[in-house]
Amino acid sequence: MALSINYDFELLWDYSQPGQSEAKFRKFLPQIPEDDPAYLELLTQIARAEGLQQKFDAAHQTLDLVEKRLGEAASRPKIRYLLERGRVLNSSNHSEQARPFFEQALNIAKQASEDSYAVDAVHMLAIISPPAQSLTLNLQAIEMAENSGQEKARKWLGSLYNNTGWALHDLGNYESALEIFQKAEAWRRSQGSAKETRIAVWCVARTLRSLHRVEEALSKQMALKEEFESAGEESDGYVFEEIGECLAALNRLKEARPFFARAYEILSQDIWLTKQEPGRLDRLKELGTGK
Repeated sequence: MALSINYDFELLWDYSQPGQSEAKFRKFLPQIPEDDPAYLELLTQIARAEGLQQKFDAAHQTLDLVEKRLGEAASRPKIRYLLERGRVLNSSNHSEQARPFFEQALNIAKQASEDSYAVDAVHMLAIISPPAQSLTLNLQAIEMAENSGQEKARKWLGSLYNNTGWALHDLGNYESALEIFQKAEAWRRSQGSAKETRIAVWCVARTLRSLHRVEEALSKQMALKEEFESAGEESDGYVFEEIGECLAALNRLKEARPFFARAYEILSQDIWLTKQEPGRLDRLKELGTGK
């Protein structure tokens, strides 16, 4: 894939397929002169792809290569280095070690008027913070994105609405969570992205279940299942899990069982989930077998 003259590496990213993204990055890397700052930027994205594959040692080694070549001046490669070092630390369960990297990235991004990376830094600080602080930071990031004159910064809004919704949900404020998730859905639809819109709809439905509006939640999840099937796309394990949960909440346990089983079949292949939430997978397996 040809990149524009300003090296927009986002064109190469598929965050659901980090291995494929890494391969694309490595193929493109030799085309950039090593003295071009974009060369270091691309190395930070290789590190991010490695981190998403749980290859944390490799990611840190890649970032070490970048760190050795960074100067003292504020620069985009330096901002991206700090963000990715923090992300790798957070993903490997060292969130407090990650915090100073995100804080430094935020300060430099503000100095350099790199609004998108400033928003990214606040968004990452929200992820590693307790629920109440996370909500405050997410709202701060939304304000930054909405008020920015840079389109790249405003593109964060869908993710920020989503994260704010979960911060509210974690605090048990389900009504407000539903409102922001519905806002996220409307924003995603306005951008015309089917994949992200489905995620937003899933979040709305999940929150409806928390509000005990289970029939509505089930209807939305079933519609998502049919949409995946009609599009001929790979099934989503989280949709099957939620259909099972809704049916179980309605005391339709026999109907729920095959959905739990299918959810376990798909989600047990998720590297992150198997490491971070083994109990959740064990529960799905148990509910799917009826034992």
